[in-house]
Amino acid sequence: MANTIVGDKVTSPSRPRLLSLDFFRGFTVAAMILVNDPGDWGHIYWPLEHSKWNGCTPTDLVFPFFLFMVGVSIVYAMQGKKSDEANHGKAILSILRRTLIIVALGVCLPLISDFQFAHLRFPGVLQRIGVVFGITAIIYLKTNTRTQIIIAISCLIGYYLIMTFVPVPGVADPNLEKETNLGAYIDRMVFTTNHLWQASKTWDPEGLLGTIPAIGTCLLGVFTGTWLKSDRLKNGNEIFKLTGAGVLLVILGLIWNTFFPINKQLWTSSFVLFTAGLAIIILSLSYWLIDVKGYKKILPPFLAFGRNAIAAYVLADVIPEILSIIQVTDNGHKTNVWSYMYFHLLTPNFSPENASLISAILTVIIIFIPVWILYVKKITVKI
Repeated sequence: MANTIVGDKVTSPSRPRLLSLDFFRGFTVAAMILVNDPGDWGHIYWPLEHSKWNGCTPTDLVFPFFLFMVGVSIVYAMQGKKSDEANHGKAILSILRRTLIIVALGVCLPLISDFQFAHLRFPGVLQRIGVVFGITAIIYLKTNTRTQIIIAISCLIGYYLIMTFVPVPGVADPNLEKETNLGAYIDRMVFTTNHLWQASKTWDPEGLLGTIPAIGTCLLGVFTGTWLKSDRLKNGNEIFKLTGAGVLLVILGLIWNTFFPINKQLWTSSFVLFTAGLAIIILSLSYWLIDVKGYKKILPPFLAFGRNAIAAYVLADVIPEILSIIQVTDNGHKTNVWSYMYFHLLTPNFSPENASLISAILTVIIIFIPVWILYVKKITVKI
């Protein structure tokens, strides 16, 4: 069975593929495209917006859910390789190759419409996915579960201590503000402001320091994947135990939130626990409904996204960029075909928020067409 770009699961004939994993990943990717591609960033319904700083909206769940599923998929892709120590070197080279390709995609995709190398953003979503995948996959391959738990705890507690106790040069007091926290300072020193998120230029939501707790998110996915892979889930009570573990993580995240706020941009440790707990709860429910009870009627569209997750995400960047390059004339002025359609077909007929939402939904549908073709032809993009 073919692997996806981030390590799809490989199952033996005796163990049927868990459709709930593909469903959850596909749902997450579709949601990621929806929230990343509104017609107008100035008119968005609040559930489709990120929180301004502290707090958590439904949109803030999308990225951590994806990284969590990367961790689950690592187990399904690499459990057999883990026991074959003689070929660990080959497996690590494969992991590093995938990591570099994903990071390179993240860095280079913006060049499609704008060849501004001097202002190329180095941190980013795909970059974080690639780095976190690479580090977590190697940790899974070379360590046992006990060591992985220690690493995960160290990532979360260590990040909390760094962010709240280490003085920030030029500011002195540790803080969690946008421009003056330690992570923002490190990003400015490493990348300079020209290579950070252009909406701020002084800090980046996918900055270097935030990679530490993001690895914790992925490792929590690894633990969940290990649990799902075990024979224990043949006992229905184990599903409720897994759900209970998710509820416990949510509670712990909310407790930690009282002194280390849930914050997606900083990827705080409380954010890791809260979002991973919700991911476990949703995945457990999906497993129960889909793989145990057999409710599968609505699955195919999400399976299409789930089995070519990174391909769908890349297409969601490439296709709108290509459409934005195609120039048309509108009342004597040059504009791109995407803007022309938006302002002539949607905004005259819908409220600003609805027009923006419909545009985002149309983007998801456009991306669905090629991934559906891949799904029907049983093609999985591999790196």
